[in-house]
Amino acid sequence: MIKVRKLVKRFGLKTVLKGMDFEVEQGEFVGLLGPNGAGKTTFLRILSSLSRPSLGDVRIAGYRLPHQAAAVRRRLGVLSHQPLLYGDLTAEENLRFFGKLYAVEDPDSRIDEVLQLVDLAHRRNDLVRTYSRGMQQRLAIARSVIHDPDILLLDEPYTGLDQDACAMLDEVLQEIAVQGRTIVMTSHDLARVADLASRFDVLSRWPARPLIPARRAQSVWKTSSMVIQLSVGLARFFCGIWQGSVSFHHSCVLGSSAIFAMSASKSLPVYSK
Repeated sequence: MIKVRKLVKRFGLKTVLKGMDFEVEQGEFVGLLGPNGAGKTTFLRILSSLSRPSLGDVRIAGYRLPHQAAAVRRRLGVLSHQPLLYGDLTAEENLRFFGKLYAVEDPDSRIDEVLQLVDLAHRRNDLVRTYSRGMQQRLAIARSVIHDPDILLLDEPYTGLDQDACAMLDEVLQEIAVQGRTIVMTSHDLARVADLASRFDVLSRWPARPLIPARRAQSVWKTSSMVIQLSVGLARFFCGIWQGSVSFHHSCVLGSSAIFAMSASKSLPVYSK
């Protein structure tokens, strides 16, 4: 569904993405992890045809970017840091406007369907500027799927949300995922992505590399009783303490942190001040 080969993106003399390879099969939910400044947003802007690659080959659903961008956009739903909604319009008016842009057939029933999906049917006639941040983000998801896209690109969708809003957004994304859409979501929060994604890739200042390959993702996470993220210094400390007590299935360094997928044979000693 998504194939990227040797992608390079430069801004003047600065290279943000260098020789990146990336592939997503239909129906996969891929979490793209990485620290701030690693190029996650830049990469999603390229996939959504909002930015042109400097070098490399990018294909979505068989269409090549940027040459066939119009065909790609019809298949995409995009959610960025900001909800990109009109505050002085109601939820229904926003969805009707975006539905017209995509020539959605039977917009009335489709609007009803997506409002039920994000649990905002009871607020459909309220101005969006009266919504909380979490409600606006849920409505933004409704906007991004109003045209029933095959692929959903989510750029840090949890930014600025409190815990209750995050939990509600989790439920919405889980429901969307089971519908068979292909989803790529950027994040720097492994714990949040772990409950949603079927695969994780790490994007650092080097080419993206798999944290857990797609073909082994389910087996690894079923055998792993925990996932932890520690600073590299603490990781060395605890690995010494836990020696012989844990089985490490996968590990990866992400920025200044070390991430482990592991299971324990007995209670682990944990130290705190």
